[in-house]
Amino acid sequence: MDGRNEPVTLSQEAWPNILGDARTVAESLPDLLVEARQIANTVSAGWHGRRRAGPGETFWQFRPFNMGEPAKRIDWRRSARDDHLYVREREWEAAHTVWMWSDLSPSMAYRSRLSQTSKRDRALVIMLGLADLLARGGERIGLTGLTRATADRNAAEKVATALSHISKPVPLPDTHAVGRFSDVVLIGDLLDPIEDLSAWARTVMAAGARGHLVQVLDPIEETFPFSGRTEFRDPESGLRLVTGRAESWREAYHARLAAHRGALADLASRAGWTFMVHHTDRPAVEPLLGLHSRLADNADEVAPARPSAFGPASAPIGGS
Repeated sequence: MDGRNEPVTLSQEAWPNILGDARTVAESLPDLLVEARQIANTVSAGWHGRRRAGPGETFWQFRPFNMGEPAKRIDWRRSARDDHLYVREREWEAAHTVWMWSDLSPSMAYRSRLSQTSKRDRALVIMLGLADLLARGGERIGLTGLTRATADRNAAEKVATALSHISKPVPLPDTHAVGRFSDVVLIGDLLDPIEDLSAWARTVMAAGARGHLVQVLDPIEETFPFSGRTEFRDPESGLRLVTGRAESWREAYHARLAAHRGALADLASRAGWTFMVHHTDRPAVEPLLGLHSRLADNADEVAPARPSAFGPASAPIGGS
C-alpha cells in the first residue's frame, strides 16, 4: 500500500523479489541477529521460565522429607546438618519442539514514515530472538518445512543461515515435519485470505500441534491516513489502483481490517491457539515476551485441542 501524499519507503522497489537477491538478505541478517539477541537478553533477564522439580540431572532444591516417601529419597549428607530429613530434588527437564516461520513475502517489505523498521525485519527479529531464548532453555527449534528441529545453543545463527538460502518466500510454510505436542509459531502480516489461513491451520491441528499467530502490521496499515488523490500498489502482484478521494475509503477499510482480524481471532479461539497483534512502531520485546510466556504455558498442558474444533474441513472459518 503506497500513497503519493505519504512519504513511505518500500524496499520492494529496490529488489523486485524480496528474496530474489540472496545477498541483500544475507547482509541484513547479521544486524537483525544482533538486535534479536539484545532483545532476547532483555526478556531473559527477568524471566524465570517454567522451572520445577522433576526428572533431570540439574540440582533444583532441598525440601523436607514427607512421611510415607521412600527412604532412598533422603539426602543423608544434607540431613546430617540438623535434626530434620531432607530430599534433594532435581530440576524438571523435558525438551519441547517449537517450529517457527516468518513470512518474507513482498508485502512484508513495507515500511511507512511512522516506523523505523519494515514488517519483514521486525518479524525476523522476533523469530530470531525467540529462537535464541528457547535455545538457552534447551528446547528443540526448527524452521517449518525448511530445517530439522534440533536443540542447539546456536539455534538463532542456524535459523538465520537457513533463511539466507531461501529461494522463494512463502507466507504459509509446509507442515509435514510438525509432530504431536509441538508448537508452531507463525509471524507475518496474516493478510492472506482467511480461507487459506484456515486450511493451513487445519493441517497443523491434524498433526496434533498447537499454533501461535503473530500479526505484524505497520501503524499506517491501522490508521489509513491517506487523503486526496492516492495511488495504491500491491507488492505481490504489482497491481496499481488510483483514487481521487482516498479518505472516502477509510471507513470501509477499517471495517474490512476489523472483520479479517476478528476472523483470525476466531480461528485461534476455536483451535485453542494464541493470537496477538504487533505494530512495528512498538518495541519488539513486547511480542517476544508474550510469545515466550504463551509457549511456557502451553508446554504445561497435557494435550492440544482436537482438530474437530474447526468443524468440517470444507468449511473455512470467518471471511476477509
